[in-house]
Amino acid sequence: MTAAVAQGPNAAELRADARRERLLLGALAAPGLLLIGVVALAPIAWLFWLSVRKGDSYTLEHYARLLHSSYAYSLQTTFELTFLVTAICALLGYPLAYMLAQARQRPAAILLLFVLFPVWTSLLVRCYAWLVLLQRRGLVNTWLADAGLIDLPLRLVHNFTGTTIGMVHIMLPFMVLPLYATMRAIDRDYVRAAANLGATPSQAFRHVYVPLSLPGLAAGIIIVFILCLGFYVTPALLGGGRVMTWSMQIERNVTYHSDWGAASARGVVLLAMALAIFWAVGRGIGFNRIPGGR
Repeated sequence: MTAAVAQGPNAAELRADARRERLLLGALAAPGLLLIGVVALAPIAWLFWLSVRKGDSYTLEHYARLLHSSYAYSLQTTFELTFLVTAICALLGYPLAYMLAQARQRPAAILLLFVLFPVWTSLLVRCYAWLVLLQRRGLVNTWLADAGLIDLPLRLVHNFTGTTIGMVHIMLPFMVLPLYATMRAIDRDYVRAAANLGATPSQAFRHVYVPLSLPGLAAGIIIVFILCLGFYVTPALLGGGRVMTWSMQIERNVTYHSDWGAASARGVVLLAMALAIFWAVGRGIGFNRIPGGR
């Protein structure tokens, strides 16, 4: 009886302390939440409002126009480019991240600097550098012609191929970094234990190492996929107007036609696609398994 009476006030005090702690954390987070609301949520709400307005009335006409064949083709191009770039980044980034994770700390840090170096370079500079390399009289075609491998210059720019090459170069670090963080945290004793139990190196890699690295791969795929969906600069420069993505059509709606309603509707659809991807990953993998998740 005495113990129960003693536990009552302690439990009440603990609950009161927990409430005070939550209120304190809420007060500390309030300025940041207010900033996010003003900078991020308010423009999104404004896009939603513009997408259903025409003059002084409400309408769904801007969304209905998205069913037009030209819009559907640009959306198809956007997804083809996004899937292709994401797949290539995954195929190139996984072995690169594995090499970095297996290297010693000092060599890994030096190699990681080479991976991050493109991120520190201006996006426009990188795009124009690829133009110099891939154009008809660029360095790549010149080297191939001098080596006798081609008779006519290859079309490597102002098309889907050049856009893909440039976007892979830009997006690859965003695939490598989460993979490297996950692989670096994998305990090597797991692979040694699999070997002690009779697994070959390839079996230990497939059945032990790869499953443990999947959260990092999922994080990299999400980052690259979402960034590619709304990418504008590289398709505009390396595509040469022949690769039309939704982001480019949004820019044309605003710049050439001053049609904020159509542009807003496309922006809302892209946002909905990004949220759907996040939801699917959360259902399939769980954000708590992704690096940085809780």
